[in-house]
Amino acid sequence: MKSYFTFLAVLVCAVAGAQNINDVLRYSTENLQGTARFQGLNGAFGALGGDLSAINVNPAGSAVFNHSQFSISGSNFNRDNDVSYFNSFNNTQLNNVDINQAGVVFVFKSTNDNSDWKKVVLAINYDLVQNFDDEFFASGNSTQGLDNYFLNFAQGVALGPLRVQDGEFIEEAYLDIGSNLGFGPQQAFLGFQSGILEPEEDLDDNTSYVSNAIYNSVNQEFLQSTSGYNGKFTLNMSSQYQENLFLGASLNFHSVIYDRITLFDETGYDPASEIQSTRFDNFLHTEGYGFSFSVGAIAKLNDNIRVGGSYQSPTWYNLTDDTSQRISTDSPVQNPDLNFINFNIVNLFEEYRIKTPGKLTGSVAVIFGKDGLLSFDYGYQDMSQAELRPSSDPSFASENDFISNTLGAVSTFRVGGEYRIDKVSLRGGYRFEQSPYEDGVTVGDLEGYSAGIGFNFGGSRLDLAVNRTEQDFNQQLFDTGISTPAFINNINTNVTLGFTLNF
Repeated sequence: MKSYFTFLAVLVCAVAGAQNINDVLRYSTENLQGTARFQGLNGAFGALGGDLSAINVNPAGSAVFNHSQFSISGSNFNRDNDVSYFNSFNNTQLNNVDINQAGVVFVFKSTNDNSDWKKVVLAINYDLVQNFDDEFFASGNSTQGLDNYFLNFAQGVALGPLRVQDGEFIEEAYLDIGSNLGFGPQQAFLGFQSGILEPEEDLDDNTSYVSNAIYNSVNQEFLQSTSGYNGKFTLNMSSQYQENLFLGASLNFHSVIYDRITLFDETGYDPASEIQSTRFDNFLHTEGYGFSFSVGAIAKLNDNIRVGGSYQSPTWYNLTDDTSQRISTDSPVQNPDLNFINFNIVNLFEEYRIKTPGKLTGSVAVIFGKDGLLSFDYGYQDMSQAELRPSSDPSFASENDFISNTLGAVSTFRVGGEYRIDKVSLRGGYRFEQSPYEDGVTVGDLEGYSAGIGFNFGGSRLDLAVNRTEQDFNQQLFDTGISTPAFINNINTNVTLGFTLNF
């Protein structure tokens, strides 16, 4: 009977508002993988076109194709995280393989030699916008214990609702508090039931709490593992006008799945402390969908120079979050039934929306006949315009103000080159992307390098690329209570193999 009521509570629970700036950045940042040729030039394709992933930069790029084409690419993703936390150092590496791009383009040339419109091109393409598979481990000796996390949520919350009522299962109480009072009181409930917190007065209207953990410093271990993806399915249409102008537009449909598990252990309390060890684990599952559109143009100024410009609209996401938690201590006053609150007890959040900022891209390319090319892209995106919605929600309105004051404009520079020797193409590229944070410290600038090689067999082509990016992060282990962040140096290395077939 107990499992039946727990399952029923999971279905009807709806918790209000725990989304924040981290969710906005997660879905506002695109790290397109693309075809191997696209990666070999580090994505500097805004004025080039002729590549299925290039339509993500400039939708007019498909009009450059002269033949119908199919393309598929797979990548080996390597994540290398060096983590420093209170003078302790750890390294974590993660490796996985996935199909990151697949698409087809159809070229319909005009049969009227006198028509100004030379061809119409239709393209369908899938690109992996973000691969969320990642992991890092932090350990160190901190003066800020986990009790601060629960104290920050508990102060001002009445004791009465934090008790388990007669005839009520503890997991029912946990879900009921989340559904009716929100995320903060639910965390206070965990702190009280685990024995970490104690009310100053044993009265239902008590709103002041103290910690049962005694320490000068504590040993902490924190593991975060994430998985999932943000994939973009693109429907593109473009056309060539006369000899020198290419125009295009795309509709983009996103699908999102994101899972994050965090495991936290804390020991090293004073011998006099009632608590000697604490474990607190959290699981987040997000899924949803998004939509955006883009328009662009490429112009040939002469036989050697091309310029391009494009506009990427905001992406409008609809998302839902499911969360689960579990906590345990060795406190003598911990509720003995606390283990029934585990990853099977799920909080279902109401659907929310995120609007990411639009993006402008300007491009120029120099073509050296059949010998090769150089290409440059500049992108501008004002991250302070990102929003959680509905903005009428008081918690979202407050977080949007924080986003507006904390994030700033991001300029992205990409440069790529290709040199051809008969049927072999040698490629290289460089990418620099400014930090989305005004302070430039919470998240650092991103810098990346790429190299690639292609073999043209006439009706088909095989491409190989290596793409490496590096970026620093200062990441707090929890949103409140433990303010000293872990410093993470993140290096991503992708090795991509792509096959292209003309038909």
